[in-house]
Amino acid sequence: MEGLTGGPATGRLLIASSTAMAATRRIRIAHSPDSDDAFMFYALTQGVLDIDGLQIDHVLSDIESLNQAAFDGAYEITALSFHAYAHLADRYLLMPSGASFGDGYGPVVIATREVGREELPGLTTAVPGELTTAALALRLWQPAARTRVVPFDSVFEEVASGRADAGVVIHEGQLTFERRGFVPVVDLGAWWQRETGGPLPLGGNGIRRDLEPELRRRLCRLLTESIAYGLEHRAEALSFSSRYARELEGEPALQDRFVGMYVNDWTRDYGEAGRRAVQLLLDRGAEAGVLPRRVTAEFEAVA
Repeated sequence: MEGLTGGPATGRLLIASSTAMAATRRIRIAHSPDSDDAFMFYALTQGVLDIDGLQIDHVLSDIESLNQAAFDGAYEITALSFHAYAHLADRYLLMPSGASFGDGYGPVVIATREVGREELPGLTTAVPGELTTAALALRLWQPAARTRVVPFDSVFEEVASGRADAGVVIHEGQLTFERRGFVPVVDLGAWWQRETGGPLPLGGNGIRRDLEPELRRRLCRLLTESIAYGLEHRAEALSFSSRYARELEGEPALQDRFVGMYVNDWTRDYGEAGRRAVQLLLDRGAEAGVLPRRVTAEFEAVA
């Protein structure tokens, strides 16, 4: 049922229905190799759900690589930073579930010493991808920040070595930076909540517009069912997703906490508040000149 090649940072899972291969429709689903995403897709990738008639090619890659691949429409379904979605709205619709929101928390700007907001423009800040929402949020917090793009898992090393004065950490690094000896400059999710009163939308799942509407709706339903199954069978889904807990390996309590930060009721359904939050982020990005134009967030309708 499952095959995996490559390490935790890259790989491919093939999940095929019992229908003859000649009769199946191939769907490539791509997301980051992180425990929260693995939790979200657990039921869909491990044979829990009925995918009759589908062959799912499950691709794992870092979020900035996925953002860039989406410009070519590489995958029928892909994780997208909301920052990247602003450049890709003509190619992808947002699926109505599967989003990650920072509800009072989010990417953290870290340094080896205390750094003030006004000091940051004179420093070099490492960001985990040009089109990540972390990079967008940093620009909204400090428009004059001078940045350098590095892989997300190199940010700590860049700052520790002095090649960067500060860095924006995402994923599990949000929970581990202090024990690594770094100092928080700002939690961008907490700042955003103070600024707007709502959560910071970080990333969602996009589905290609050129798929048939009926197929898009079915795939959206499957993702929603997969998220619901994980939330309702938490221990089972956590047992699977723990294999992707890079920095939190062997720390089940922190693994559970991290998954809970980014797979929750916001993930099950954006709701009106979540959709407004996405639009507000896109609007603020356009107003600040970080995004090239104002984009209206469009969601696939499943009803």
